Amino acid sequence: MKIAMLTYSVKPRGGVEHALAVAEALAGRGHEVCCSALAQPGERFFRETSVDTRLVEHVPTHPAFDERILAMVAAYREGLRPLLADGGFDIVHAQDCISANAALDLRDEGVIEHVVRTVHHVDEFISPSLIACQDRSILMPDRVLCVSEPWIERLAGEFGVEAQLVRNGVDCDRFRRPRDAAERTADRAALGLGDRLTVLTVGGIEPRKGSLTLLEGFAELRARTPERDPLLLIVGGATLFDYRDEIGRFEARALQLGVSEHVRNVGTVSPAELERHYRAADLFAFPSTKEGFGLVALEALAAGLPVVASEIDVFLTFLVHGESALLSPPGDGSALGRTLARLAADPDLCQRLVAAGRHVVDAYGWDIAAAAHENAYIAFRGERIASV
Repeated sequence: MKIAMLTYSVKPRGGVEHALAVAEALAGRGHEVCCSALAQPGERFFRETSVDTRLVEHVPTHPAFDERILAMVAAYREGLRPLLADGGFDIVHAQDCISANAALDLRDEGVIEHVVRTVHHVDEFISPSLIACQDRSILMPDRVLCVSEPWIERLAGEFGVEAQLVRNGVDCDRFRRPRDAAERTADRAALGLGDRLTVLTVGGIEPRKGSLTLLEGFAELRARTPERDPLLLIVGGATLFDYRDEIGRFEARALQLGVSEHVRNVGTVSPAELERHYRAADLFAFPSTKEGFGLVALEALAAGLPVVASEIDVFLTFLVHGESALLSPPGDGSALGRTLARLAADPDLCQRLVAAGRHVVDAYGWDIAAAAHENAYIAFRGERIASV
């Protein structure tokens, strides 16, 4: 098949990594895949990829968020028009609201015949125009896919949309345990960690990541394990949304708790630096209140980190409390801190979680995910042919 994979950005977010990795794995299975995204002039995908890429350049000019998103949709639509009109693609697959709306415009004009959409999660917008944009991207595609069962159930209950399950994955060549003690020592030295107990989270500071809960939990961890001098590393944060208010609240609360000097908001890093952070850390914390799947939890498991995550439905689809991770009530910073302290004091428990995590990772290779997508595409094409 010839597949157009569409994502809204070139920055390191879970949905963008998913688009690139699925595209690469589909190409590895013999398909011709082109991955497209919006990008500002001079930008490229945050990591190298082996598949063909087509970037649509766009410079945001609207200060208001609603107008900015609508302008992005329009720019993406016009940039995709020649590619999709002339490309002869068997599948046009959008991974997000923005690319889906751009593709739906082209479908409704007759430029393309169909749009497949993966709904990773649903944002809680308050703007009527953004709600309408998101709803259209869920309700109007010709086939909807999801990467987790809970979101299939929500789309059915809240939107009346029947979605098909596909898979997420993780690249175990990139996200791996240190080869030996020397590599881990070098990675920790490069990050200036010393002997400190290092807690890592990936995804930046934003409300749905449970960032304030993480901060409360980290303060509890420091109070319980002062001899380990815990350090919190927050990596990532590339997003369309403006979270300055949340970051301000986070920084103010860190001052109140007296932990500011022990928290490093690292921000967006290169792929190699991200992998280094995973190898260098001691524990991984992921107290999100909402995720489409939680790809970074898989990356942490692949890197051999004990994981503490919030007990939300999507995590329960691949994490088992006490077996492959420890799960903590969402929004409860004290419970999170106690759970992190439990791991800090019990290396045998950490080893058991890491060993079980390896088995979880084995079930989530990108080739497995690509096979699920391939089956979904074949079924979709077969249904369309049968309906003609």
